[in-house]
Amino acid sequence: MGQLSDDLQWIYRGVTEVFPDQPDTDNPHGNLRARLAQGDRPLRVKLGIDPTGAEIHLGHSIPVRKLRAFQDAGHTAVLIIGDFTARIGDPTGKSEVRKQLTEAEVKANAETYLEQVRSILDFDTPGRLEIRYNSEWLSGLDLSQILELFATMTVGQMLAKEGFAERYENGTPVFLHEFFYPLMQGYDSVAVKADIELGGTDQKFNIAVGRDLQRHFGLEPQFGMLLPLLLGTDGAQKMSKSLGNYVGLQEDPLTMYSKLEKTPDNLIEQYFELLTRLPLAELPENPRDRQKLLALDVTRQFHSEAAAQQAQTDAVNLVQGGGAAESVPEFSLSEVNFPAKAFYLLGTTPLCASSSEARRQIQGGAVKLEGDRLADPNLVFETPDNLDGKVLQVGKKKFVRLVK
Repeated sequence: MGQLSDDLQWIYRGVTEVFPDQPDTDNPHGNLRARLAQGDRPLRVKLGIDPTGAEIHLGHSIPVRKLRAFQDAGHTAVLIIGDFTARIGDPTGKSEVRKQLTEAEVKANAETYLEQVRSILDFDTPGRLEIRYNSEWLSGLDLSQILELFATMTVGQMLAKEGFAERYENGTPVFLHEFFYPLMQGYDSVAVKADIELGGTDQKFNIAVGRDLQRHFGLEPQFGMLLPLLLGTDGAQKMSKSLGNYVGLQEDPLTMYSKLEKTPDNLIEQYFELLTRLPLAELPENPRDRQKLLALDVTRQFHSEAAAQQAQTDAVNLVQGGGAAESVPEFSLSEVNFPAKAFYLLGTTPLCASSSEARRQIQGGAVKLEGDRLADPNLVFETPDNLDGKVLQVGKKKFVRLVK
C-alpha cells in the first residue's frame, strides 16, 4: 500500500490487531486499508461503552482516542452507551459474576461518561458523531427474537470465551444471563450497521460474535480493530481504579501531571504511543525529559496548556519544598474531628483509603506536611488553625491543600 497517509498513521497507531486481515488482496471485505481507500461513504465505526462506573481513566480513553482518529479521517463515530448491557456486565476476564446495576445507577454513570469523553471526541462537526443507547433495540426484543439470537451459538462456543471455561472447570457458577452479553453486544453491531468495531484485546470474542450476527442477518460483517490494555502506573497490572494504579480523566492537573511524571521506564514508550500524537522518533533521549514531556502533553489534553504548565511548576515546588503550588486540590478540615492524630487526619483525606494505610504511609516515611516529613503517626493536632493552607503530601504523586 506504500507510505501511509497522516490519517492512516493516526488510525493505525498503537493497534494490536485488525481482523479479518488479508494484506495481499484489494478485496475491501478482507482488507481494511482497501475499504478505507474506497471512499464511497463515511464508514460507521462502533465503540460500545458500558457505564458500570462513574469515572473514566486513561486506559478507558484509548479506544475513544481511536474513535476520534476515525472522526478526523472523515468517518462517523457510533458511540453506543450500553445502558442495557451494563445491567448485566461483560464477564470478560472475571472469575465471578458481576454485580448487576440498577437502571438509575446506569443512567447516572452514562451522563458522567459522556461528559468525560467530550475532551476527546468531536461533538460539534455535523455527521461525525452518533450517540446511541442499546436499550433502544435490546429492551424491545421479544422471546422469539431472543431465541433466534441464542440459536446462532453453541454452549461450546460460549464456554470458549475468556473466563467462562475457567469458572466452569473450577465449579464457579456461570449464570445463563451472562451468556446474553456477547450476543447483545453483537446485536448492537446489527442494529447500527457497523463497518468497524473498536475494542481492547479482551473484546475479540464479542466483536467476532458481532460479525457472525451481522452475517446471520444479511449484513456485511464488520472489521474488528483491537487495542492494547493499558498497564497502570505501577508498571505491572492493567490500569484499574480498584488497584489504585490509574490516572482519571477528571483528576485535577497537578495530580494528573504528578502521576504521569513518574511513569515507569518500561511503560513510557507505550504511553507515548497510545496517549499522545507526538512523533515517536523525535522523543527526548533523556528518560527524565521523556517523563516530563509525557506528563505535560497528556495533562494539556484534558485541561489546557496553561493548566499543564502550572501543574509542572507546582510539582517542582512541592518536591523541592517550595510550597507555592497554586493548583493543589483542597481538602476541608471541617471533615476532621479535632484534636486529631496524624494518621487519622491523613486517613480522612482522599490521599489514603483508610487510617491503617495512613499509619503505614507515615511509618514508611512517605508523608510530608508543607515539605517536612511526618514521622510520628500519633502526633496530635489540637486545632485546624496551624494546618490551614498547608500542603499534605503522600509520596511524590498525591497532594491536598488543607483549608479551614
